[in-house]
Amino acid sequence: MGAAFGMIGLGTMGRNLLLNMADHGISVCGYDRNPAQQKLLLELAADKPVTVADSMKTFIESLEKPRRIMMLVPAGKIVDMVMEEAKPFLSAGDVLIDGGNSHYIDTDRRIEALKPTGIHFTGMGVSGGEDGARFGPSMMPGGSAEGYAELKPILEKIAAQTEDGPCVCHTGTGSAGHYTKMVHNGIEYAIMQLISEVYGVLKNVYGYSNDELHQVFDQWNKGASASFLLEITANIFKQADPMLPGSQLIDQILDRAAMKGTGMWTSASALELHVPLSIIDEAVAARIFPPLNRKGK
Repeated sequence: MGAAFGMIGLGTMGRNLLLNMADHGISVCGYDRNPAQQKLLLELAADKPVTVADSMKTFIESLEKPRRIMMLVPAGKIVDMVMEEAKPFLSAGDVLIDGGNSHYIDTDRRIEALKPTGIHFTGMGVSGGEDGARFGPSMMPGGSAEGYAELKPILEKIAAQTEDGPCVCHTGTGSAGHYTKMVHNGIEYAIMQLISEVYGVLKNVYGYSNDELHQVFDQWNKGASASFLLEITANIFKQADPMLPGSQLIDQILDRAAMKGTGMWTSASALELHVPLSIIDEAVAARIFPPLNRKGK
């Protein structure tokens, strides 16, 4: 009997998702070209139903049919490369998941490319970071209903649990999963920009201290606006700088932020659909503009 689920890419997210599955009694197998990642997974797995493989062929052959395989590799060309490497060993009815932040247009292309083979390609957004992956993420799978039916029992077990049920559902056909995650990230761009601007006004205009800022954001997080982003914002104002005794970490953080594309993709898609998203558009623009020159720095 083979493993019930396979993971290609054993970085933090892939490794934690496998350990989450193993905690729920699901037998899993991991594959990564880096032997150190394989070794680390086995060390953390202890007596859990976890195995690793040293080649793509051995990895896929170790899984029960229909195979359920998830890729957690960097979005872009690497996804296509991994697909091409895995494809010769897959069969009709197998489910291949892309769990990264791929552009939904690429996901639609990959679905079409695999249709003649009978392999189900599922683009799935995963939210919650490394802690979420380990103890209960929110997941947004798309693709065919047949493919989701093979994944549903496993995904519902490992998802974050609420009074309304597990935080996972079939978002729709095609690239709906990655499109949902893209919009989710775009909304986060807007929220983070709003938080940053409120911080900037309170700090630079009204002269709030870090302790006062902590109190303000902590109070807001206890009300109707409570959220993970507000929680970590409140907490950062209390974080000491381990490199500069007597200083606080927030004062050493540069006034700039990079991006991986999902916010910009959200804005672009909205423009094509004639949907105004002014707050998200401005949040994306703020990441493009250079930081303000303050105090001669």
